[in-house]
Amino acid sequence: MDRELARLLRETEPKRSARGLVVPHAGWVYSGRVAGEVYGQVRLPRLAVVLGPNHTGLGPAGSLMASGRWAVPGGEVSIAAGLAEAILAASSVLEADELAHVREHAIEVQLPFLRRLRPDLGFVPITLMRSDLAFCADVGRAVATAVKDWSEPVLLVCSTDLNHYEPQEVSNRKDRLAIDALLSLGPERLLSTVREHRISMCGVAPAVAALVAVTELGATTAELVRYETSASVSGDYDRVVGYAGLMIP
Repeated sequence: MDRELARLLRETEPKRSARGLVVPHAGWVYSGRVAGEVYGQVRLPRLAVVLGPNHTGLGPAGSLMASGRWAVPGGEVSIAAGLAEAILAASSVLEADELAHVREHAIEVQLPFLRRLRPDLGFVPITLMRSDLAFCADVGRAVATAVKDWSEPVLLVCSTDLNHYEPQEVSNRKDRLAIDALLSLGPERLLSTVREHRISMCGVAPAVAALVAVTELGATTAELVRYETSASVSGDYDRVVGYAGLMIP
């Protein structure tokens, strides 16, 4: 694990501060280079809120695990219970829940990267099943409210892959539309783009919530760090999945 993380993390100096990140969550063999390039550029604070989609259908529509520890290879990562409770208190749709996280991979694949760079990491995991704007905006505003009043910096991490299982040329076009919407920091634009063009972006809900949160926190720009598809590893250009890494200063 340590050797693979060292290979994937392309650390640069000087590190840069960020309000938010967008990183993929497929198996590291496919998406790890994209995630590693993003993480390698960031000056990580001690605390992070990690938002991901609910692939399993378990638990409520908005699940926040508010206490405990997550085991990762080589150790554990503790949930930042105080920050979690502050987010819950500010939201009308999130529920304290563990079930949605039991078999969900979108958040857990981020933790080894975060823990390697910040061994003292505390985090808040939020898994979302609904993608309507009102629901996602409630989550985003709750996160922003808690983070804005917190006593130390908090990084927001959105875990999502892009278009799934279409030919490379189709996915490249659809992924570009989604990336442009993400770069605009427009939650409504992202949601309407994904729906209008039938982009099978599994993490549209956490992405919309994250965009609401970072704009509430003052973000005005975003940048694409790296984009590729699964074809760069598999050689299969007929059924690809897209991966993008973005930084939001």
